[in-house]
Amino acid sequence: MIVVAGEALIDLVPERTSNATASATAGEPLPSLRPARGGGPYNTALALGRLGSPTAFCSRVSTDGFGEALLEGLRKDCVDTALVQRGGEPTTLAVASIGADGSAGYGFYVQGTADRLFTLPPSLPEGVRALSLGTCSLVLEPGASAYEELLRREAARGVFTTLDPNIRAGLIPDADAYRARFRGWLPHIGLLKLSIEDARWLADSEDTADVETALGEWLAAGPAAVVLTHGGEGLSVRRQDGSVLFVPGERVDIVDTIGAGDTVNAALLHRLAEHHQALSAPALAKLDEAAWRDVLGFAARAAAITCSRAGAEPPYASELA
Repeated sequence: MIVVAGEALIDLVPERTSNATASATAGEPLPSLRPARGGGPYNTALALGRLGSPTAFCSRVSTDGFGEALLEGLRKDCVDTALVQRGGEPTTLAVASIGADGSAGYGFYVQGTADRLFTLPPSLPEGVRALSLGTCSLVLEPGASAYEELLRREAARGVFTTLDPNIRAGLIPDADAYRARFRGWLPHIGLLKLSIEDARWLADSEDTADVETALGEWLAAGPAAVVLTHGGEGLSVRRQDGSVLFVPGERVDIVDTIGAGDTVNAALLHRLAEHHQALSAPALAKLDEAAWRDVLGFAARAAAITCSRAGAEPPYASELA
């Protein structure tokens, strides 16, 4: 089983892509907002379930109507929710804005919400093969410290761990403190996945040479491999032997990019587990070029399907057969 830990929230997604501020200025109506299930870890768990990987979601979810809808979505796609804590606080909301290229930006309503109050579970089920974390859950206290403790505890007992920081800069009050905290997680991480935008933010530089240096330092700090997404251009992996392998993206008519990175997370874990038996740092380090091309290519195809439809709607295994 793969355990995905982190927030579940509701994305409020525009029904159309016109600019809300410009519309208000011009006297045009604001776009309608459609509620959609979301949150990076939630989307990752959902995608794993749809791909057929045995998956459990570990979080704290509201007892309100949105919370019930979030859990129903997981159960529908065969994700185990036994590790989900519940609370009467409201569900976190993320208001999405969609750019002309389909890219998404977010504004968050997180004050006093249920997922922030996550507490460390006493144990994870027997047979857990991997633990995946990331996004807002590692930022918003007091839950962030509990997720961090979960990461360290499970890594110490040999569980394969993955991290997708999925930076939401507007939620991070002290960038330098977060960057230091991120570096502290790396010795406990088996696979680091991040976007090129994340890498630039974490390196605190737009300079390519600085980012490359930072990627090398992060790899040396602990992960067996670092996967970097380059938007529609594709994905790359940096391995412990110093080699870098790039796989181009799949061409698709983009509706929006919501959930694309989360789909990559799930596809990487699924393919590594089911086709290469590589959910451990030693096994990951031994993967050859052909295996990595297969893993990255599978992730690129899965993400392309997600981008071809509105909201975070990752593909089912049948769509990637």
